[in-house]
Parts: sequence; C-alpha cells; structure tokens
Amino acid sequence: MNIDFSVIIDLLTSEEIQKNIFPIKVTFLIISGLFLAFVIFASFYTHYFKWMFLNDAFEFLTRRPFGAKRMNRNWKKIKQRLDSKSETEYKLAIIEADKMLSSALKRMGYAGPTLEESLDKLTSATLPNIEDLYSAHQLRENIVRDQNYAVSFEQAKKILDDFENAFIHLQLLS
Repeated sequence: MNIDFSVIIDLLTSEEIQKNIFPIKVTFLIISGLFLAFVIFASFYTHYFKWMFLNDAFEFLTRRPFGAKRMNRNWKKIKQRLDSKSETEYKLAIIEADKMLSSALKRMGYAGPTLEESLDKLTSATLPNIEDLYSAHQLRENIVRDQNYAVSFEQAKKILDDFENAFIHLQLLS
C-alpha cells in the first residue's frame, strides 16, 4: 500500500477544507488564549506561584540562594553581639546562631523537630564541621537549661566561627 503524501497535503490545504475548519481554528485559538491568561494569572496573582517563580528567578540571576542577603544582615547582627563584651550577649549570639542554622536547614530540606535531628540527616561530605555543630548545639542547650552557665568570649567566638563556617559551606553567607 503506497501513501501519496502530496495528495494528502493538497487535500488539507485546499480552500474548501480550510473554510470548513476555520471555526475550529478560531475555537482553539480562543481556548489557547484563555489558557495562557490563566497561566499568567496563576503565576503573578497567586502566592505560591509568585513565591516559587521569584525564588527561582532570584537564585538564577544572582547565583546565590534566596534569602542570602537577609542571612548576611542577620549574621552581622549576631557577630556584633561579641563586641559588647557581655556574657549575656555572647549567650544570645549563640542561641540566635543556632536558631538561624536550624531555620536554614529546614528551608534546605533537612527538616527535623530539633536541630540535632536535622544535623543527623547531613553527612560530613555535606557539612565538614558537623561534629563542631553538634557540640555548639549542645552548648546552646546548656545555656538554655541553666541560666548560670558561664560562657567566655573565646568560647563564644569559637562557636560562632563554627556556625559561620557551616553557613559559608552551605553557601548561605558570602
């Protein structure tokens, strides 16, 4: 059985067939336009699509994770607490850094009820100083449980350096 494609093409492009399928073409153009309008509406007027689109566009254009600028700003505030030379400020800096790491890991998909469980999902290949972070989190737990727990400047500086190394390795700080 031989199929002659030129005959089929001539039939489909004939003036009579084109007149008959014109309403179908117009209908499909209208449906396509409505679908395109819906996609644009969904992209720019619904919160989820807007959020996802803006996050992806921002990360693509800046080559940095979304929220990294805010992380840098918050990290500077935490580091400034060391300048106060007050033990309470050291403790607050450690607690805030721990909370910042916990929320960053949750946003990255390593969610867990506690920071320890989030860290359990990581390996040393993902985060080389993971053991330091466990001890930093343990120190934070000691601070929260015991108000009189003493923290020196050197200890606070080392803990914050551990957190900073983790943030840099996770590409959250520049």
